[in-house]
Amino acid sequence: MAAGACSLGSMNDTVIRVEGLVKTFGSTTALAGIDLAVRRGSVLGLLGPNGSGKTTTVRILATLLRPDGGKAEVLGHDVVSDASSVRGLIGLTGQYAAVDDALTGIENLRLIARLLDLSRRDAKARADELIERFGLAEAASRRVKTYSGGMRRRLDLAASLVGRPEVLFLDEPTTGLDPRHRNEVWEQVRELAAEGTTVLLTTQYLEEADQLAEDLTVLDHGRIIASGTPASLKAEIGGQLLHVRPLHRTDVAAVATLLTQFTAEAPAIDPTGELTVAGDPLLLNGLGNGLVEAGIPVAELGLRLPSLDDVFLTLTGRPAEEEEVAA
Repeated sequence: MAAGACSLGSMNDTVIRVEGLVKTFGSTTALAGIDLAVRRGSVLGLLGPNGSGKTTTVRILATLLRPDGGKAEVLGHDVVSDASSVRGLIGLTGQYAAVDDALTGIENLRLIARLLDLSRRDAKARADELIERFGLAEAASRRVKTYSGGMRRRLDLAASLVGRPEVLFLDEPTTGLDPRHRNEVWEQVRELAAEGTTVLLTTQYLEEADQLAEDLTVLDHGRIIASGTPASLKAEIGGQLLHVRPLHRTDVAAVATLLTQFTAEAPAIDPTGELTVAGDPLLLNGLGNGLVEAGIPVAELGLRLPSLDDVFLTLTGRPAEEEEVAA
């Protein structure tokens, strides 16, 4: 069942519930009345470009922003009227690591544990446990300013788990990481979900959403434009996709015109000059012959199954990574 359309009546299974959430910043509407329901122990991916409303949603759910309208609850607690209870049940990892560079990794975790009222003994034990779990034992006594980006993100994620939260908010947790370090964070998120932690993940990375989320909600300009499982969203496009990228950008218009001779569907064109349209082997052969006859060289031509990138492009008319002005 789609996360955004999950039955609000199944209260025992709904950990995060959002109804008609609205937030504006001056004349900019960041959220225009969204509804969400996140099942216990699941991973919901909030997908969308910069400025779509993802971070605003997380900040409201984490009690860092007050909504202008609508209602939001975490584990039955209202995020406005019962914010203190919500804070005791959640963990939050933002887009940038919030750990102290001047402290060592183990000192950061012990400090957070003490701030959460753990005894010195329990704080030490919890910090040691998390350092080991996140593969930071060898670097535990080094100052965080010497850590790599991946190590900092893993430490930041560990810090958000010191209080054993039932719900974890991850706001673009792998921003700026290379593929290897991104995979390290992904593995930790998978383990947390397998242990029963409810995770709400925001991301611009289509691959990340596909890898981690059981359910997806796609945001654009503060509105939900689609929701469902990754498989169901891909199925909306259906079948195979033909993709072609001319060798020269000046030939994009000519290739688009040629495609319309074979199919009534206008191709989607991304910023790299790649054209995409629903296709099959017959279309592939026909277009290949047409390109040869027209003397248009191509860098890529083939068929593939639809990706989440294709879903977003189909829904919004632009790629997910396209930058927008954030509210």
